[in-house]
Amino acid sequence: MDSRENFRLSKAVQWQLWDGSGKKVQENTAMTTVLFIDRLDPSTSYTLKIHDIDVSFTTKSCTGLVEASDFGASEDLANNQVALTKAIAAVPKGGTLRIPAGRYSTGPIFLNSNMTLLLDEGAELCAVGSREGWPQLPARDETGRPVGTWEGLPEQSFASLITALDCDDLSITGRGTVDGGGDKADWWDWPKDTRDGARRPRTIHLGYCRDTVLSGITVRNSPSWTIHPYRCDNLKVSAIKVENPKDSPNTDGLNPESCRKVEITGVSFSVGDDCIAIKAGKRGPGATDHLAPCEDISVRHCEMLFGHGAVVLGSEMSGDIRRVRIENCAFTQTDRGLRLKTRRGRGGTIEDVTMRNVVMTGVDTPLAVNAFYFCDADGKSEWVQSRNPATVDSTTPCIRNVTLENIRADEVSLAAAAILGLPEAPIAGIKLSNFAVTYDPDARSEVPLMAVGVPPVRHAGIISEFATVSGDITVSARKALPTC
Repeated sequence: MDSRENFRLSKAVQWQLWDGSGKKVQENTAMTTVLFIDRLDPSTSYTLKIHDIDVSFTTKSCTGLVEASDFGASEDLANNQVALTKAIAAVPKGGTLRIPAGRYSTGPIFLNSNMTLLLDEGAELCAVGSREGWPQLPARDETGRPVGTWEGLPEQSFASLITALDCDDLSITGRGTVDGGGDKADWWDWPKDTRDGARRPRTIHLGYCRDTVLSGITVRNSPSWTIHPYRCDNLKVSAIKVENPKDSPNTDGLNPESCRKVEITGVSFSVGDDCIAIKAGKRGPGATDHLAPCEDISVRHCEMLFGHGAVVLGSEMSGDIRRVRIENCAFTQTDRGLRLKTRRGRGGTIEDVTMRNVVMTGVDTPLAVNAFYFCDADGKSEWVQSRNPATVDSTTPCIRNVTLENIRADEVSLAAAAILGLPEAPIAGIKLSNFAVTYDPDARSEVPLMAVGVPPVRHAGIISEFATVSGDITVSARKALPTC
C-alpha cells in the first residue's frame, strides 16, 4: 500500500471498497503494506479507495462453486482424502472448491488446472498423523522428467499435503490454514533419512505449474520445506503466512527451484530454517539433465521473523540463479540476512542480485557470501576446502554482481558482511551503498560462515577474501537512522 515502507506500515491507514454501482461494500484499517481482501463476487468491478488513491479492478469469472461438504467432507472424518478428491474432480474448468470453516484431517490431495481452492476463514486442512497409505512421488515419471525431488536431486518422496503437477491457472487462496502435520507424525525425527523408500514431504508442492497464485492463507507445521515450487513459471505469492517452530529441521518457508518469474510480496515468515531459499538443482554423480536456472525472482514487502537466513541463494544451485530483487523488507533475528552459498563441485552462476531498502534487527551477519559451504558428505574434504587454486571447469561455481543499497542493520553480532570466494574464481562486483550498522553489545564471537578455517568474530565490519568489494559500511554507537 506504500512502496516506501517495508512489511508493516508506520501508522494504520483506512481503506474502503466500492462496487461498480457506487455502493461501499467493505471498509477497514490496514497495518501492512500488502492488503488481502476476500469475500468478493466473481466477474465484478470494484474500486479500492485509500486516501486520495483509487485502484479499480475486476474479479475473475467463476464457472461454478463446489462445496466440499456436498461430497462428504466433514470434521468428523478421520481422513477426508477421498471426499476431497471427489470434490476436486467435480470442479468445472474455471471453478472453485470451497472449504468451509472447520478442521478437516486429510491425506495428500492433488489439484487440477483451471481451478481455485478457497479456504474460508476458520477452515483448516490438517495432515493426518500417520504416513500409512501416504502416496509417494517417483523420482522421475515415465518420460524421465523429475517429479519427486530432495535437496536438488530427483528422488522418491512422499507427496505433499497439497500437490499440483502440470497445473495451469491455479489459485490457492482464502484466510484459512494448511497444516502440514510435521508436529503430529514422526517427520521431524528423520530429517536427512528415507523411510518406506521415500524422503519427507513438503506441505505444498507445485511442479511444472504455470500462472499460479497463492494468497491469504497460513501454512504451518511443515514436515520439511513448506512451499516448494519446482520448474514453475509465473508464480505469485502474496499476503500469506508461513509458520514453523524454530527448532523444526529443514522447514524452509518458500523454496522456488528452477522457476521463472516469481513474485513474493507481503509474506510473513517464521520458520526452522531459511525463510526464502532460491534453488536451481544440484549436480549429482553423472546427473545434470535435471538442472535448470532460477531467474527473475522478486521479494518485496516481506518480513522474516526467525530463521537461519532471510533470503538465501543456494546451496543447491548447480543451475544458474540470476536477476533476483529484494526490496523493502524487514529481517528480524535471522542468523543471516542475504546469504549466498555454494562450493566446488556444484558449478552454476549466481549473478545480478540486488537488495535495497531493507531493515534488519538482531541479524548476526547481514550479508554472507560463501563459496566454501561445507554441505554434503565430502563438504569438509581437502579438495573442497583448500584455499589453494583449483582447476576451473564446469563444476566451478561463479558469483558476480551483487548490490546492497540503503540497508539498516541494528544489533549485529558477528560481521556486517562476510564474503569468501574461491581463489580460482574470485567473487566479482560486490557493491555496498548506504549500509548502516550498529552492534549488539552482548554479542559473543562465532563463525560467520559455514566453511572450514573461518575464525570466530564479533563486531566485525567487512570480512572479505578472494572477492572484489566496493563501498563501505557506516558504524554508529547508537541505533542507526532510517535510510529507507
